Amino acid sequence: MARRTRRPSRDLAESPVERTTALVSGGKDSVYSAYLAECQGWPVHELLVMVPEDPDSWMFHTPNLHLVRWQATAWGKELRTWPVRAGDSDAETVALEEALRVGGQGPVSVGAIASSFQWSRVLRAADAVGRRIYAPLWRVDPVRVVAEEIAAGLDIRLVQVAAEPLGADWLGERLDADRVQRLVGLSRSGPAVHPAGEGGEYETLVVDAPFWHSRLSIDRARTEWRGGSARWAIEEAHLVPHGTPTR
Repeated sequence: MARRTRRPSRDLAESPVERTTALVSGGKDSVYSAYLAECQGWPVHELLVMVPEDPDSWMFHTPNLHLVRWQATAWGKELRTWPVRAGDSDAETVALEEALRVGGQGPVSVGAIASSFQWSRVLRAADAVGRRIYAPLWRVDPVRVVAEEIAAGLDIRLVQVAAEPLGADWLGERLDADRVQRLVGLSRSGPAVHPAGEGGEYETLVVDAPFWHSRLSIDRARTEWRGGSARWAIEEAHLVPHGTPTR
């Protein structure tokens, strides 16, 4: 069941239907939140991708953003990208405000789960332009969130790891129920790992979903190291119709 944002005065269910902007990074939480918005009758008309100059952005996901265009095509959605100049979190909040100002007046879906830092700044940007936030995953148990995303049929791949127990061997692997339990077990036996990766322990890319017309097939990728993090940098990919055998 889709959940409402924790802002009762701005309950989407009490408002006339408007076209929704989905703030999407290509990862599991933003894609799933956009899907839940549509399940509640809030049609998503565009996927908005914030594209930071700084690969270590304060607010925004950065791995493989160029692939969101394929997700938009597979889903039949418009795509809009917005550049984010390097700067502090305040500068990034201003960039988000500018992007939301020109995207209409409908709700904005976001995939925030537990980051108060991100949540407060997204709210600030939306409030500044008079738009509502739809955050169905906010403060929901993270193990439950990931379980629901998997149960919904999302094919989720790990594209960055930045936590001590997670090595480069996780890159490109599918996030399934067994792997989630491994994450939970690692937290019990060593440094804490947020099960949904909300602390930046890992980043994801959705390569298929039942509500898409095609899936994303990865042709070529390489592993990049930056400090203590490893990233699966995808260099070539293409869409194939559902039902085409996986390579």
